[in-house]
Amino acid sequence: MLQRFHKWLKVFEKAELERIPVRKPWNYAINLREDFVPRKGRIYLILREEKEKIREFVEKQLRKGYIRPSKSF
Repeated sequence: MLQRFHKWLKVFEKAELERIPVRKPWNYAINLREDFVPRKGRIYLILREEKEKIREFVEKQLRKGYIRPSKSF
């Protein structure tokens, strides 16, 4: 019964999940003007545990190359 799903095994392998995604036409950067100054906004408080999970997630995505550091600051 499960053999019918074997053709999709590669899709769920860890190596496949951690590869850099293929570039798409909608991938773009937001280039800011030289004189742009970000406005201060509200800071939302989060629990220490949530903050740690977010930090781990961001670090993992940076390592994989899925995201890049912001150029806006």
